[in-house]
Amino acid sequence: MALGEAVHLEIEADGPATITLDQPDRRNALSEAIGTGISEALDEIEGSDARVVRIEGSGGSFSAGGDIERMVEGIENDVPADERVRRLERSTNALIGRVVEFPIPTVALVDGPAVGAGANLAIACDVQLASENAVFGFVFRQVGLSVDAGTSYLLPRIVGENVAKELVLTGDIIDADRAEEIGLVNHVYDAEEFDERVDEFVEKVVSGPPIALRHANRLVGEGLDKSLEQALTDEATAQGIVFDTADHEEGVEAFFEDRGPEYEGR
Repeated sequence: MALGEAVHLEIEADGPATITLDQPDRRNALSEAIGTGISEALDEIEGSDARVVRIEGSGGSFSAGGDIERMVEGIENDVPADERVRRLERSTNALIGRVVEFPIPTVALVDGPAVGAGANLAIACDVQLASENAVFGFVFRQVGLSVDAGTSYLLPRIVGENVAKELVLTGDIIDADRAEEIGLVNHVYDAEEFDERVDEFVEKVVSGPPIALRHANRLVGEGLDKSLEQALTDEATAQGIVFDTADHEEGVEAFFEDRGPEYEGR
């Protein structure tokens, strides 16, 4: 399914949904067309029976980040700063927030550059899988800007405050091995094996109990902002919901019958 000319969506019944950023000539920068396309794709997926969302880029790039052409337009047309802030809040910031809070688990597939807001799109996902061709950079300083698109919230939670500050103060581009070393990505795979290894990982998620995994994913994502007491209460509430699912019954039966469970998402 094509969502405009910039984003493509494929949904497999009871399987993964794949969002592909498809403006390779612009290295999949987060243009208005791509941002709108991703949002529309998420709308479609949320109403489907997809069990995991894959986000990838075409043409050898994940995403080159902010729309430089839009920045040039703002300077040349002397667009007031407050208007540019409103545009940012309506577009990139809204998109990153939507990905972070999306109820279905999300996986970023980074097989090339992910820089600036593009790097933030990757780390806004629940899991990051990279090929050896991936590079990452929080390069806002290169265009004379501070950070945006959730950098100050997401990055220190993933790599720690000190490393986050180093990455934004230097604007260094780091390779996939360094990204894995600091915990920015979960796994790095050989380029030749990337698609196969990604499919294996995604299948593990797809084969799990969808309702339970959505709750678990949400609870872990919220955990750093809660007290222990609140976390325990919220976990118990979620378990109360999941105890009543057919998937829980299937999981228990499969355990006692010494077989693999077949979860149906109900």
